[in-house]
Amino acid sequence: MVKEPTYHERGYWAVLLGASSGIGLAVAHQLASEGINLCVVHRDRRARVRELEPEWETMREHGVRVLTFNADAIEFASMQQILDEFSEALGEGEKIRLLMHAVARGNLKSLYESNNPQLATDDFVLTLDAMALSWHRWTMACMERGLFADSARNIGLTSEGSTRAWKGYGAVAAAKSTLESLGRQMALELAPTGLRTNVLQPGVTDTPSLRMIPGSAEMMEAAQRRNPLGRLTRPNDVAQVVSLLCRDEADWINGAIIPVDGGESISA
Repeated sequence: MVKEPTYHERGYWAVLLGASSGIGLAVAHQLASEGINLCVVHRDRRARVRELEPEWETMREHGVRVLTFNADAIEFASMQQILDEFSEALGEGEKIRLLMHAVARGNLKSLYESNNPQLATDDFVLTLDAMALSWHRWTMACMERGLFADSARNIGLTSEGSTRAWKGYGAVAAAKSTLESLGRQMALELAPTGLRTNVLQPGVTDTPSLRMIPGSAEMMEAAQRRNPLGRLTRPNDVAQVVSLLCRDEADWINGAIIPVDGGESISA
């Protein structure tokens, strides 16, 4: 039997947008352990950047290359500069196996609250661009530069909030619904290039992004009560599903919205 080449031997890279905490960071650790080189784009304060250095070094101990960019992934010029540097760093035959969009940047104002600031059109525009449209922008930029490997994976992250109403989640919910629609369209229209596009819907996960949502503590308590497996989703649960989708055996999965929640979404 001929042994299949490893990810490292294939020269695979993962470009992770938003991977300095929570699910994105867990995915980075998982893929590094499997031999996939990493290009991590994040936006953090200097103190957090220093805290992240041991994380990147732990990943490098697996023998992979880890490029990090503390930059705004939403800005077009910033994206182009990152991809310029990334392209120059690629070795012969090295390509992107995975592009994952995990950007969490949105406005959490309410639609209407008499004594507090309310969502305005600009708030919706910023949130939709950051949490949905930028995924398409990065996908097309990587494609136009010929950076994707054959049968590459393209993954976005949504939430149950795309179909539910939570106070303060209006702009983000609109962005998640848009992201899901974009995922379907890219799965259809980019399939001839070999790109497989899917969206993961993690259950309620205790991350820094979730804790910014008003009422997040109550949301976590309720999610744990209704989850058939009796606990919250963990970042590593999602990272393992990303790992599965990167395998050759997942070639036929395209255009799906996949719950990663232990059954939370089927329980009232």
